[in-house]
Amino acid sequence: MTIRKYAALLRGINVGGNKKVPMAELRTVLAGLGHTDVETYLQSGNAVFATAAKKAPEALARELEAAIEAHFGFRVPCLVVDGTYLRAVADACPFPAAELEGKQLHATFCSEQPAESRFASIDGPAYLPEEYRVGDRVIYLYAPNGLGRSKLGEALARPAVVKGLDVTSRNWNTVAKLVELTGA
Repeated sequence: MTIRKYAALLRGINVGGNKKVPMAELRTVLAGLGHTDVETYLQSGNAVFATAAKKAPEALARELEAAIEAHFGFRVPCLVVDGTYLRAVADACPFPAAELEGKQLHATFCSEQPAESRFASIDGPAYLPEEYRVGDRVIYLYAPNGLGRSKLGEALARPAVVKGLDVTSRNWNTVAKLVELTGA
């Protein structure tokens, strides 16, 4: 039996008192789905779990979304990725992650590969020194003053770029911690 470790990335919880999902309850929900070695990281919707289930990450995400809705009474978009993918995202980072503060580098995970045409309206040089690059179902964002002040981050979140995709962003510290927790 092959056990694989995954990270569940929940979008839009515990922000401004909305969609409150206590991490202890999230761990209980994941364990109730038959997952083991469940851990959470921070209060912003990061969980790591192991499973022997032979299901695609998308199927695991849909199951988790349904279980969260049944338990908490509201829908939370979830992305589930395996540790191997997280390691590949970290290794493929086009920016010097080791030289930057975690708040300066972000990864926006996407449910599917965004087509290059989605980025046609973004004039990259107009946002310098901020920069972005598109990877495998991820958008890397270098924002030297942090995501909260990033004009490029706002542009990348526009419907023209993300409409129809489930997306969720994490700073680089969180990406690195999830790589570590999945053992990748």
